[in-house]
Amino acid sequence: MRLDLRLIAEMVAPGARVLDIGCGDGALIEHLIREKGADARGIEIDMAEATEAVAAGLPVIHGDADNDLAFYPDGAFDYVVLSRTLQAVEKPREVLRQMLRIGRYAIVSFPNFGHWQLRWTLLTAGRMPDNETWDRPWYETPNIHPCTIRDFFALCAMERYVVERWLAVDDKGLRSPWKRSPWLANLFGEQALFLLRRG
Repeated sequence: MRLDLRLIAEMVAPGARVLDIGCGDGALIEHLIREKGADARGIEIDMAEATEAVAAGLPVIHGDADNDLAFYPDGAFDYVVLSRTLQAVEKPREVLRQMLRIGRYAIVSFPNFGHWQLRWTLLTAGRMPDNETWDRPWYETPNIHPCTIRDFFALCAMERYVVERWLAVDDKGLRSPWKRSPWLANLFGEQALFLLRRG
């Protein structure tokens, strides 16, 4: 299971009701059901991946985070998860609002576009980076709203979301030691993970 999904699973309480938005093949859902006894389900925009998850017996539907979250009732879930998808949705602010309407907590992971290697590549080569975390050329990436860790903190402050927990990690799974410094985490963390609730 992908690193950010393992870290997300650690944040979910046993027996919780979970909606995983952009769940892919359902790896996190399957893990939460098996290991945590969670009532977990998912929504996935890619029909092939949604079909794969359903074929594996997982409760996944085909849907779009930008449009379909409005159909879920208030407070339907304990946790709503958005893993490595925030930067690819059309309306990230609205998606976050919907997540915290239908869930008590929102868990969001995203690649940090403020990482020093991205900055260095842009500065020295004048080209968009292509490495293990950002592994597609710019013309094939789904990313339409790239953000940094500091950008996300600013958005949470603007929307008055409470950041219950956050961490920055590299792609090898090492947690950054800059937990008290969003500025340093923004520079050295390859990806970020946030646990939010309404203020």
